[in-house]
Amino acid sequence: MPDLPPSALDARQQKLVENARTALARGNPDYVLAVCEPLLRSVPACVAVRRLLRAAQLLKHRSHHSLFARALSGLSVAPFAFGGGSRNPAEQFERVEKLLAADPTNVTALKLQAAAAAELDWRETVVFLREAVRELVPADRDNLLALGEAWLAVGRPDEALRLADEILRDRPVDGEAQNLMRKASIATTVAKGNWEGAGNYRQKLHDATQATALEQTARQMSAAETTREQLPELLARAAASPEDAPVRLVIARHYRQLGQNAEAKHWLEQAWALSAGAGDPAMAKLAEELRLDSLQARAADSAEARAELAAHRMGEARAAVERYPNDPEARFALAELLHADGQVEPAIAQYQQAQKSPKLRVRALLGLARCFKARRLPDLAVAQLQTAKGALAGMDDLKKEVTYELGACLELMGQPENAIAQFKAIYAEDIAFRDVADKINTYYTKAGPD
Repeated sequence: MPDLPPSALDARQQKLVENARTALARGNPDYVLAVCEPLLRSVPACVAVRRLLRAAQLLKHRSHHSLFARALSGLSVAPFAFGGGSRNPAEQFERVEKLLAADPTNVTALKLQAAAAAELDWRETVVFLREAVRELVPADRDNLLALGEAWLAVGRPDEALRLADEILRDRPVDGEAQNLMRKASIATTVAKGNWEGAGNYRQKLHDATQATALEQTARQMSAAETTREQLPELLARAAASPEDAPVRLVIARHYRQLGQNAEAKHWLEQAWALSAGAGDPAMAKLAEELRLDSLQARAADSAEARAELAAHRMGEARAAVERYPNDPEARFALAELLHADGQVEPAIAQYQQAQKSPKLRVRALLGLARCFKARRLPDLAVAQLQTAKGALAGMDDLKKEVTYELGACLELMGQPENAIAQFKAIYAEDIAFRDVADKINTYYTKAGPD
């Protein structure tokens, strides 16, 4: 069943929606909630009503946070997140609604509701919910990719294209983002292309078929190959349009992705000159990225470059936490930099916040343990590491790190037998990991023959 437009509501419902809109403008969220909550139980696929409801929930949440969040504090997202909820998407959508009524900033609930909406084919609803997640956690890559796909599904390829470009600026070799960009580029060409203009119908059909074939082939290419393939067409467009600043900016980004920063700088300067680039944040960001690339290249031989690069990264991480205090990934990134800089206590505070994310919990516990170890608190470190180890199954690289640190802390606590048991567990899987082979040999040398 598709999304329901406001025009599909009956006259009484439309009047209620209009009254709710007026109430929201006057700062009366209680009336909006009283109208929209029961209305959405009847027409859950109406995005216009859902927008009003969310606006009222956020307004209420900000002004009466503690009382509002406590109203349904007994509800947990865990049954839904781990498969304990209903398998019926309509039922799950309605049940997650209660979580959002208690806390409209619950990112996990928004994602679950978006997934249920996708199963119900409520495409505009999916877009709305994914956009809501983006407002709360702008750097969530998985959500950004899902939002891009949702925009494509509702015929908004331009937005998807810009979003893919945004992801690729931070992750130039992200294969999924490259794939999103290809699909969005093709959809944009079809939507804005020459189907209505001059030209042979057979040629247009051939071009469209060829575009689809190219998309399928491109999935098998590396990101660098794809970028290189796109450059000739972009350069031709730039030659044909001497005043086109956006295409020059795209060319500059492509060259940077290929590691050809001199060419990237040349094209960025052209784009800047054509558009008075001082006011263009995208150009300013690329200029900063190129500057950082230069620092990175000089860092191996220049202490000054290393210090400037470290200061920049620290400043960016602090700014990200200030902008998005509820983003655990931003907290974790800052914690790692603080720890590397020897600022142990501030790092502990950030790791403690980051561990609230299930995705980051084990790595944050490992970071916490290393901080406690640095402060000569091995017993506290052991507690973190035992929790982290218990959350991991197979002996992958992360579990090896956790197990090694656990053994090292047990050594500091004067428990050689318990420590060597940890090193043995790694040795049995990977003899080349760090110095576990030396530790095992030293232990048995000291122990002597039985």
